Amino acid sequence: MVIFLLCLTGMAITGLQVYNEEQLAHGSSSIPFGEYLRSGSFIEATFENWESEFLQMGAYVVLTIFLFQKGSSESKPIGEHTPQDADPRRTSISDDTPWPVRRGGVWLVLYENSLAIFFFVLFGLSFWFHAVGGAEAYSEEQAQHGLPPVGVVEYLATSQFWFESLQNWQSEFLAVAAIVGASVYLRQRGSPESKPVATPHHETGA
Repeated sequence: MVIFLLCLTGMAITGLQVYNEEQLAHGSSSIPFGEYLRSGSFIEATFENWESEFLQMGAYVVLTIFLFQKGSSESKPIGEHTPQDADPRRTSISDDTPWPVRRGGVWLVLYENSLAIFFFVLFGLSFWFHAVGGAEAYSEEQAQHGLPPVGVVEYLATSQFWFESLQNWQSEFLAVAAIVGASVYLRQRGSPESKPVATPHHETGA
């Protein structure tokens, strides 16, 4: 989180410089830091990236339930029952058991899918804020060329919005494919993302 905050701060500072340079180039005045943080340009740039990250993680959590890669440390063992597959309805209940498991019913259904729900809710929120900020930034560009502004829904139908989204989505899924495939053959001693160094390539990591 410290690294995240440092990077976000650096992004905001350099983003302000880029934004003000563009403003001056178009004959407009520069804006202060606080105003930039509320601008469509900053909001769009921030949530455009968050959107792709949360989509990647949500998809990864769900797809690794059903998909396997022989030899990869990122895959569950093929053909084996794992603790993650255990039905909580058949487990023994204790005082340490999470409350939704003890309660059962809809609470248990939500809880046993809560990690995926969490990431997809964050994806949905980021997707929407990307559209909100993007519509404002896009409308500013439209105004500079004497064209009418667009609303959020209108912006969602533009190629600009989908170009911004898809250019990030493709990189996230490439990164997942890279770690899934590379972890078959490559190792990093001490990392939980790697199989033990001496493990044969064909063995799937647990």
